[in-house]
Amino acid sequence: MDYIGKKVIVRCNRAGVFFGTLKEYDNTTREAVLGDVRRVHYWEGAASLSQMAMEGVGGNSRLTMVVPEMAVMEVIEIIPCTDKAIECLENFKVWKILKRK
Repeated sequence: MDYIGKKVIVRCNRAGVFFGTLKEYDNTTREAVLGDVRRVHYWEGAASLSQMAMEGVGGNSRLTMVVPEMAVMEVIEIIPCTDKAIECLENFKVWKILKRK
């Protein structure tokens, strides 16, 4: 399994689900470094992460803004994404809270 440089969905034990480019992965510590990463806070339109990695998401899904790089711990699974899913997940509207004055 060599997913370095590929767009993937990563599920972590406590931190949730992320979409981004896998830059590094340490199988011993289960730590991954992702680039151009979005946290998937909530999703609709996919029954599982497997479907998300194949087809993307829809509806009222919540994907955060892109962070240039992030390390995530306790990785449980890494799923490579199809071109269809990548297009969807990269272009899905950003979910964020507007700043208050």
